Amino acid sequence: MRIALLEDEQDQADLVSAWLNAAGHSCHVYLLGKDLVREAQRETFDLFLLDWEVPGMSGAEVLVWIRANIAAPVPVLFVTARQREEDIVHALSSGADDYMVKPLGKLELLARIDALARRSRANPNQAEDVLEYGRLSVDCRNRQAKLDGEEVALTQKDFELAVFLLRNMGRLLSRGHILEAVWAQSAEINTRTVDTHVSRIRGKLKLTPENGWRLSAIYQHGYRLERVAAAAAQ
Repeated sequence: MRIALLEDEQDQADLVSAWLNAAGHSCHVYLLGKDLVREAQRETFDLFLLDWEVPGMSGAEVLVWIRANIAAPVPVLFVTARQREEDIVHALSSGADDYMVKPLGKLELLARIDALARRSRANPNQAEDVLEYGRLSVDCRNRQAKLDGEEVALTQKDFELAVFLLRNMGRLLSRGHILEAVWAQSAEINTRTVDTHVSRIRGKLKLTPENGWRLSAIYQHGYRLERVAAAAAQ
C-alpha cells in the first residue's frame, strides 16, 4: 500500500516509516499538514496515517480536507496522544476509519493497517485471482489475459499495469502511484514510462468506449479506468 504519514516528530516518523516499509508498504512522510494536503492534490495514496498534534494545519483539519476533497473512500487511521472519549468520537465522526493512541506498537499498527486494507479496495493482495469483465478475462495467478477467449500477448509490466488498473476500477491513480505499485520505482522517475504502457494496454485489451471501457488520462494527475455503457459511449 502507498501510505501518507503525517508526523511532525522526526524520530517517530523515521521509526513508523521503517516499520511500514519493512512490511512491504511504501511510506511517504510529511511533517506538516499543509505539505500533505498540497501533495494529495496531485498524488494518490491507499491510506492516510495522521497524527493529530502537528504545527499549523492539524491532523484533524487534514482529515476534514481529505473527506471534502478526495472522492475515493481512502482509509484514514488517526494517531494521537489524546485519550479522551470525546476526542476519539470527534475523530471518528469527522471521517476517520480507525483510531490509535500513542505510544504506538509495531504489531498493532500493522494489524490495524491490514484490517483497513481488507475493508477497502486498496489492497490488491486480497483481490480475486481471476478478473472477469464480459469479453475480457484476466487470470492473475497464471498471468494470462484473454479477449473473446483468445490470449493477448502482454509484457510482464503491461500485465501488471492492467491488473493494477482493473483492481482499482473507477479510482484516479497518479502516475507516481502507478510507478511505485507496478515498477517499484520512485515517482521522480520519468512518468512517460507509464504513459507508454497505458497506451499499449489500451490498444491490446481494447479498453475503449466502443468496447465498454474508458481509460482516461487526467491532466496533471494520472489515469482512471472505468466501465461505461458501450451504446451510451458511442
